[in-house]
Amino acid sequence: MTSVGASRGGRNILFITTDQQRYDSFGCNGGMVARTPVIDRLAAEGINFSRAYNQNTVCMPARSTMLTGQYVRTHGVVANGIPLPTDAPSIAAYLAEKGGYRTALLGKAHFEPAFDPQVAFEENARAARGDTGPWRGFERSEQAMHAAAWGDFPLAHYGRWLVAQHPEHLHRFAGLLQAEPGGDTRAPETKNNPIPRPWYHTDWVADRTIEWLDSVGEDEPWFCWMSFPDPHHPWDPPASELARVPWQDLDLPAGHPGSDDDIRAVLARKPAHWLGYWDGRFPNLEGGPAGFVPSRLTHDQIREVNAKVHVMNELIDEACGRVIDAIAARSWSDNTDIVFTTDHGEMQGDFGLLYKGPYHTDALMRLPFIWRPAPSAGIAPADVQDPVGHVDLAPTFCAIAGIDAPDW
Repeated sequence: MTSVGASRGGRNILFITTDQQRYDSFGCNGGMVARTPVIDRLAAEGINFSRAYNQNTVCMPARSTMLTGQYVRTHGVVANGIPLPTDAPSIAAYLAEKGGYRTALLGKAHFEPAFDPQVAFEENARAARGDTGPWRGFERSEQAMHAAAWGDFPLAHYGRWLVAQHPEHLHRFAGLLQAEPGGDTRAPETKNNPIPRPWYHTDWVADRTIEWLDSVGEDEPWFCWMSFPDPHHPWDPPASELARVPWQDLDLPAGHPGSDDDIRAVLARKPAHWLGYWDGRFPNLEGGPAGFVPSRLTHDQIREVNAKVHVMNELIDEACGRVIDAIAARSWSDNTDIVFTTDHGEMQGDFGLLYKGPYHTDALMRLPFIWRPAPSAGIAPADVQDPVGHVDLAPTFCAIAGIDAPDW
């Protein structure tokens, strides 16, 4: 990946990530439900890597690889709950030091454990004290998680923003990792969220990104990581948007075997923890709620989860469009590379399962991975089928910046 256009440097970089988004979420990758014209256009104008993979199937290890450019065995975050060492390398710090880049991370970080009421980890302590200043190589870092609060404890900068601006919506989200039933079908971690769309975290992340871009000088190179918490569970986009994709109109996903007997037959041919997860004998503690048992899901619950995911994906696409329009308004479009990916996928009904975990399948490992080079780079659009991964991101950012990749 790094050899493409490596001689062209110094361009701006918008790095967009989501959380727990499948490869087939987008029309450009075969998606048939969510309308995603912004991302589809980036793929048509740039390079769509159709065989991109992560180096781990859960959040913290994958995100640590994005930041460091290192395999999991090197940076050491082998599972959720293990913090990235404070002295770990950062591509943002390197771009700032070697290329003079302005840097920001707006949205989900998750290099350190998120559920931390004692604020023992700096990622959470920063939000508690209102600090949005330098952290891990980013001159500005303002975080959001999937919900606004854990009990009465506000999560990240977004949760504290809601407390200050719209406190009546702090507890509007579904309980994260609680498997509480909700929505129309009593599906786990599902809710018809009454929060107005402008105050939902997807638009909040886009707003923070545009605000930071407004602070950058015309001729200052910048690297901005815009990181959306969605479409990760809980599945609770604003209720005002649910009519976009009525769950009653959906079929079961193509990867769903059909009947319970068909599911059991498929899973019985896999390693034992697959069937153990489905029938409740294997607690998938890293992948989802401890008390969740997939075999109790109804087909309608799977349909409702999928419908809400499609809505979340449409909102992400529209938020990306707002930020790209803001870049165009600053006359930066011709000199800005845009890279889009996610940390891992989601079962979303494949094999009769939900969530993620130690299951090495395309639903979790194959990623949407799009690079729209700056038009000034003169790189032709392409569909690349050679395998690439998260470890390729950091050296590619160096190539875009026109600086040598570091030894680490």
